[in-house]
Amino acid sequence: MPASSLMTGYNLAGLPLANRIVMAPMTRSRAGADCAPVDLHVTYYSQRASAGLILTEATQVSSQGTGYPGTPGIYSDAQIAGWRKVTDAVHREGGRIYLQLWHVGRISHPSVQIDGAQPVAPSAIKPDGQVMTSNGMQDFVVPRALETDELAGIVEQFRLGAVNAGEAGFDGVEIHGGNGYLLDQFTRDGANHRTDSYGGSVANRIRLPLEIAEAVVGVWGGDRVGYRISPYQPYNTMSDSDPELTFAALTTGLELTGLGYLHVVEVSAPGAAPPDASAADFLAARHGLYTRIRKIFTRTLIVNSGYDRARGDG
Repeated sequence: MPASSLMTGYNLAGLPLANRIVMAPMTRSRAGADCAPVDLHVTYYSQRASAGLILTEATQVSSQGTGYPGTPGIYSDAQIAGWRKVTDAVHREGGRIYLQLWHVGRISHPSVQIDGAQPVAPSAIKPDGQVMTSNGMQDFVVPRALETDELAGIVEQFRLGAVNAGEAGFDGVEIHGGNGYLLDQFTRDGANHRTDSYGGSVANRIRLPLEIAEAVVGVWGGDRVGYRISPYQPYNTMSDSDPELTFAALTTGLELTGLGYLHVVEVSAPGAAPPDASAADFLAARHGLYTRIRKIFTRTLIVNSGYDRARGDG
């Protein structure tokens, strides 16, 4: 029986990977009170070093970017030191590891913000549902819309997070632009009702994500930077009136930055086959957007959702 293609090595923009399996970022909520990784993080990630590439749990680039209790950050010396223990352990096991840079935007609560501040977002639109807090599940609140002159500071948070990831010994970074968090909120018109140069048209709504991508590439070089999108993901009350237009434009802009890879969470379009359909049905049901993304983005594409070994080898 031939060896699985998933288990063959891969060259990720000059970084050799032992196989083509990528460990997806998964929130663990195990950080200490200072949002720094602890010994359990060292054990958890080093146990998984045989993956071709580990993408860490989403890691906030500032205290403002915090969404839930126990999530780690990358903006303090203690956090950098905690992550350095993780990367050292993964590298001792022969693994590769990227840090996922994160700002949650409105998917937060005053209880995890400094001085009980309101979470921030592109627009003052409250998501549906509740959020986990130290006192149990609480209703989301109406976020504060960021002022135009604050957005350069958001870019700087991501840039400094990228710098600190280098200090912590990571092999690269992934920018979290999906799953209804801040950059996704700016990108999709269901959450972005701004009337300044960061809202309205598709070009305006993708402006902040592209500015952040360019800033992070300026730190690491494009080969060591990835970006995550989830075009049809409804999680966190997300929607867009024309996702194919929006994400084709974003992908075009990301291609121009020279990113090493694009990470696509393949939630099916309405009416498409569910993730548990047969491999043939699943592939046939992919929306035309994914075909466009593959044509636009010329470097590595990481796909995520509904894959087993057979689908991965296909």
